[in-house]
Amino acid sequence: MNDLTQPAGWMPLVFLALMGISMLIYVILDGYDLGVGVLLRRADDADKDTMIASIGPFWDANETWLVLGVGLLLTAFPIAHGAILTQLYLPVALMLAGLIIRGVAFDFRVKARAHHKPWWNRAFYAGSLLAAFSQGLMLGLYITGFRYDWLDLAFAVVVGLCLVAGYCLLGAGWLIMKTSGSLQRRAMYWARRSLWLTGVGVAAISVVTPMVSQRIFDKWFSLPNIILLAPIPLVTVALFVIIDRLLRRMPAMHDRGNDRWCWVPFAGTAVIFLMAFNGLAYSIFPYLVVDKIDIWQAASAPESLGVILVGAAVVLPTILGYTLYAYRVFWGKATDLHYY
Repeated sequence: MNDLTQPAGWMPLVFLALMGISMLIYVILDGYDLGVGVLLRRADDADKDTMIASIGPFWDANETWLVLGVGLLLTAFPIAHGAILTQLYLPVALMLAGLIIRGVAFDFRVKARAHHKPWWNRAFYAGSLLAAFSQGLMLGLYITGFRYDWLDLAFAVVVGLCLVAGYCLLGAGWLIMKTSGSLQRRAMYWARRSLWLTGVGVAAISVVTPMVSQRIFDKWFSLPNIILLAPIPLVTVALFVIIDRLLRRMPAMHDRGNDRWCWVPFAGTAVIFLMAFNGLAYSIFPYLVVDKIDIWQAASAPESLGVILVGAAVVLPTILGYTLYAYRVFWGKATDLHYY
């Protein structure tokens, strides 16, 4: 049992919380702009610039949270970092390739000649799709303990596809908030199409995670845990139902000019991701590699963690501050892109 009164006991918990917060913020923030990138292929040419404009001030900064989360994993938990990244080498490489492709396409599409612009739009879509699917693939492989038999690989592929749907749901919710007119109405349709495939992914992870470990199964299905934890799945199901009903009514509300509830699909989806994240974090804790490496085994020396904590105390508020400032400055409906 680790002594939580000593730095070697409580510091790994602090860094686990910081890393978890960073990754959750990344999934929600970069998730919606990856979703917008995937949805770009379904949009009319007239709407593509508005979609890009809606994420333009934010998308690059959103990826900072991924850098922070992986950086904390590397510096605070180097043993786990080596074990995880070694097992996920290929999907990580695919994710980075996707992020590079979409980054290049984002900058080049606005300066390209008219006949080249569709190719850069396709590149932005392909990069977004590749990055989103790779992240889901990594999550599926991580949950199953990096087992590469055909059943576990099939599960990872399903999680990858469902995470793409989840990001599309976030992206569509973002567009419902940030746009108006025909594009906003199409975003409502895209959100409905993505909603229940996202639900399949949440359900698949919820079913499979307790099956990979008896320890996880006992944490969820022993008394009184099963009663105390019931709000997590119940709230999640309720949110899916609420979002579905609202999306069915929103076209009629849109026709009447009622935009009052346009924030609900995005906010509700963000809470669904929060619930899923909390459930997964509870299942895996205190391990970083399921039932193999816990946070205390993986942690750096307390002296090193102390130095890293000072840096994190400066970097994390800075990133959070400029993120909030950027969203405050560029809040409101997106308009067409203009370059001078």
